[in-house]
Amino acid sequence: MKKLLACLALAAAAFAGAVPAAMAQDAASAPVAAASDTAAPAAAPAVPAPAPAASAPAEAASAATPVPNKGDVSWMLVSTLLVILMTVPGLALFYGGLVRSKNMLSVLMQVMVTFSLILVLWALYGYSLAFTEGNKFIGGFDRLFMKGIWDNAAGTFANAATFSKGVVIPEIVFAAFQATFAGITCCLIVGAFAERIKFSAVLLFMVIWFTFSYAPMAHMVWFWMGPDAYTSTAVVDEMNSKAGLIWQWGALDFAGGTVVHINAAVAGLVGAFMVGKRIGYGKEAFTPHSLTLTMVGSALLWVGWFGFNAGSALEANGFAALAFINTLFATAAAVLAWCVGEALLKGKASMLGAASGAVAGLVAITPAAGNVGIGGGLVIGLIAGFACLWGVSGLKKLLGADDSLDVFGVHGVGGIVGALLTGVFNAPGLGGPSAVGDWVTASMITADAYSIASQVLTQGKAVLLTIVWSGVVSVIGFKVVDLVIGLRVTEEEEREGLDISAHGETAYHK
Repeated sequence: MKKLLACLALAAAAFAGAVPAAMAQDAASAPVAAASDTAAPAAAPAVPAPAPAASAPAEAASAATPVPNKGDVSWMLVSTLLVILMTVPGLALFYGGLVRSKNMLSVLMQVMVTFSLILVLWALYGYSLAFTEGNKFIGGFDRLFMKGIWDNAAGTFANAATFSKGVVIPEIVFAAFQATFAGITCCLIVGAFAERIKFSAVLLFMVIWFTFSYAPMAHMVWFWMGPDAYTSTAVVDEMNSKAGLIWQWGALDFAGGTVVHINAAVAGLVGAFMVGKRIGYGKEAFTPHSLTLTMVGSALLWVGWFGFNAGSALEANGFAALAFINTLFATAAAVLAWCVGEALLKGKASMLGAASGAVAGLVAITPAAGNVGIGGGLVIGLIAGFACLWGVSGLKKLLGADDSLDVFGVHGVGGIVGALLTGVFNAPGLGGPSAVGDWVTASMITADAYSIASQVLTQGKAVLLTIVWSGVVSVIGFKVVDLVIGLRVTEEEEREGLDISAHGETAYHK
C-alpha cells in the first residue's frame, strides 16, 4: 500500500508541474484529429452535432441537414457488435482460462454482469455525463435516460458528428458504440483482483468508478463540438472552450489508450493492493487451468478489436482502413516480440506469452491506430511486446502487488507506451498522417511545423492526468466499498473457490 501511495504522490507531483504549462497552450492551434478522408485520422470519437440555428429558415435548415450514409451506419453497427464480441465471450474466456478451475465461473460472472451493469448505467446517465456539453471535466444532463436521442412520435433520429465536415451518423448508433467501450473498460479491471474479491464488492465498486472516473475521462479526452461547429475563426476559441480538458490540450487518442487502458489498469493496480494478495501467493503455483480457452479468448479479442479501433474512425473511410491494418500488423509484431523476449529470458516461447503479446500489441496500438503510419504501427507493436513482457515480470516484482491476471503489466504499460509513441509516429516525417491545426479550414500541421517533442509532452500530460484521476477515484471507491460491504471473501470461501462459495455452481463436473 505504501508503494501505491508513493506512486500516486509522484504522479500527482509531476502532473501538478505539467498542468500550468498545458493550460497556457493555445487550444486553437493544438494538434487534433482529421476532418476528412483526405486529412489526418480522428483523435477521438465525436459528439452530437450542434443543432441548426433556430433563426434559419426551415427550408434552408432542411436542405443543409446532413443525411447519414448507409455505409457508415452499417460499419458502425458491425463495429459495435465486434466490441461486444471482445468482451463476451472474448475477454471473459481470456481471463477465465488464466484462473484456477475453481474460480472459472466467478470470472465469467464478473465480466458478464459488470458489462450488463455498465450498459444500463450508460443508458441512464453515463452517456450524458460523457458526451454532452458541461465543463472541461464532465458533461451535463441533456441526455439523461437517452432523452432527445430520437423522436418516437415523428420517427426521426438525432445525428452525431464524425470527423468530416457535413458527415454524420445517427446519435443512437454512436451512443451504442460508446456504451460497449464503457462496458469493456470496467470489465478489464476485474482481472487484477480475481479469485478473492466479493461479487457484490465488484459491482458496487464498478458503479462508483464508472461514474467518477470513466465518464469524466471519456469527456475530457473525447468530447468536442464537432467539425461543423468550426464555421469561422471568430468561433474557434468559444468552441475549443467547450471541449474536454485533454482534447483542449491537443492529446491524440484514437480509440482509448488513456480512457480505456491506462484508466482501467490503474484502477486494477489499486484494487490489487487494497484487496490484498491471494492466500498462498508466492508460495503456491497459480497456474492457468486452460490455456486453450485463453488462446480462444485472445483470438476473439483480436478479431473484435478491429471494431474497437477501426470503428473509432466513425466512418467507413480510408482512416478506418488505416486503423484496421495497424491493428492487424502491430498485434502480430507484438506477438513475435513477446515470444522472442520470452525465449531469450526463459529459453522457451509459450502459448501464454503469445496470447499475452497479442493483447499487448492491441493495447498499444489503440491510441495510435489511425494516428500513425503502417511502419510506425509495426514499431509500436514491437516495442509494446518487449515492454509488456517486462511489465508482467520485472515491474510486477518491483510493485509487489498480486495483480492476478497482469492488468497493469499489459494494459497499463502497453497503454502508456502506445500513448507516448503516438506523439512520435504521428509526425509526417516518420510516415504519420499529422493532425489538424485549424478546424475551420481543416488544414494540416505541416512536416516542418510538427514538433515531436511538443506532442509527446502533451501525450505525457494526458497520461499523468489519467493515472492521478483514476488512482484517486479508485482508492476512494475501494475504501467506500470496504466500509459498506467489505472487499474480500473469507479464507474458507477463497480456498473452496468462488464458483461454489459465491455462485453455487461449478464450471466442470468430474
